[in-house]
Amino acid sequence: MMTYAYERYYHMTTFETLGLPASILAAIKKVGFTAPTPIQAQAIPLALQGRDVMGSAQTGTGKTAAFGIPLIVKLLAEPRSMGIIMTPTRELAAQVLSTLQPLLSGHREIRTALLIGGEAMPKQYQQLKQNPRIIVGTPGRINDHLERRSLSLANANFLVLDETDRMLDMGFGIQIDRILRYMPKARQTLLFSATIPPEIEKLAHKYQNNPQRIAVGPSNTPIAKIRQELLHVSEGDKYQQLLGQLHERKGSILVFVKTKHGAKRMAEKLNRESFKVDTIHGNLNQNKRDRVIQSFRDKRYRILVATDVAARGLDILHIEHVINYDLPQCAEDYIHRIGRTARAGAEGSAVAFITPSDGRLWHAIHKLLNPGDKTPMPRTNDRPQNRRGRSGFGGGRKFGDRKFGERPERSEPRSYVRTPAFKSKSRPDHRAERPAQGQRRYSA
Repeated sequence: MMTYAYERYYHMTTFETLGLPASILAAIKKVGFTAPTPIQAQAIPLALQGRDVMGSAQTGTGKTAAFGIPLIVKLLAEPRSMGIIMTPTRELAAQVLSTLQPLLSGHREIRTALLIGGEAMPKQYQQLKQNPRIIVGTPGRINDHLERRSLSLANANFLVLDETDRMLDMGFGIQIDRILRYMPKARQTLLFSATIPPEIEKLAHKYQNNPQRIAVGPSNTPIAKIRQELLHVSEGDKYQQLLGQLHERKGSILVFVKTKHGAKRMAEKLNRESFKVDTIHGNLNQNKRDRVIQSFRDKRYRILVATDVAARGLDILHIEHVINYDLPQCAEDYIHRIGRTARAGAEGSAVAFITPSDGRLWHAIHKLLNPGDKTPMPRTNDRPQNRRGRSGFGGGRKFGDRKFGERPERSEPRSYVRTPAFKSKSRPDHRAERPAQGQRRYSA
């Protein structure tokens, strides 16, 4: 049975009313948190009571502290307990840990470990030898350590599944099941997701015990302080329109493109135009990704060209504009992309370039953002005249529509089969359990 808590803030205006330990309050004050956000005000009291929580909130609303603060309180009260936090991407895992570490100020006895792909195993072995009590990582790498017996979850009685919809979309459902076999059945589970479709609710019944459902704002709408703009352009005029937008807009800009090769070429072209640009995509190793993000955070570059690898987990407060040069292939990713701006109460803008061939992509995004809108979308010429098979990236596609080998990039590389575009992102692909012959086993 699932119970619900709506937007009741329990008349809380400060963290002091939550009954947190003095050391946690001191750390919160040092970090600069002044009052709980709505998701924190709802989730923290329930989690402190030991309840399982299924929470949904828009990106950038403080979900990490909503589960991180109760986890730290539990570890302080129970010296033998461990907590494990799973995220879909390396960037989000690193971001979660960087948010939690300041809250652990003064508690050196609570060590942490970051278990993600792209980093050397010996480094992670060294972290695990220190008996960390907070594990943050991606399901693939956590599974690797469990199979190598370098990680024990026998005392891990606090579980957080962050961005659960994305993890299921990426085929992590089976790996999550395997990880939970190593954990105690008597545990507290907090599940957070930007969207809560029926598949996520079914998952909650599987993983949780009478979860308390909380929600802050509709999960299919972006933050209100984001000013959205649409720009209808022709394919041939697209780049020139981008140059105009970059010259017109002030402040830091995040430009999303479809492929990693396209991101690299775009950054090279913009650098030749004398813009200060860097790029992040799936071909970069983890150290390089970290350096690029840190340089952008330090404002060494004004423009970051990215694939969807940056759509989640990139928390940089000074991003003022998001430009969707290419529309995302999954409608939900549009919300996560533009959620990179207007962080922590700031204002931001987002512009989407729409070409005549983007009709079906934009129709799916519009339907997600406006579920009750019955207004028919204008017809576009995106339907190919000669269909050759069916593409997994948005339906029919003209042969030779893109260069050989280029395809929209995933947040993480994997060998699993993509589910058809715009179907539920939460439905796991059961074919993913057995990678195709000749393909390596996936590891985040």
